Amino acid sequence: MPADNYASSNQAEMISSPCVRNCCLNEQDYCLGCYRHLDEIVGWRRYSEAERLAIMAECQQHKLNRSQLNKPE
Repeated sequence: MPADNYASSNQAEMISSPCVRNCCLNEQDYCLGCYRHLDEIVGWRRYSEAERLAIMAECQQHKLNRSQLNKPE
């Protein structure tokens, strides 16, 4: 298998389930484990890979925002 196909395959596997098995929803229905919204968790299997990548980018931003809120000043 060519290296670029292998990387694409691995990327698809990585985003096929972003769950980290730390499911706990906050007041806005965002999971504190994977940072997805409840609607994104429920609908995950219906999303295309492009949509999943976009959601994962948003999750990274949610995680960053959360970590900045918890920083001591």
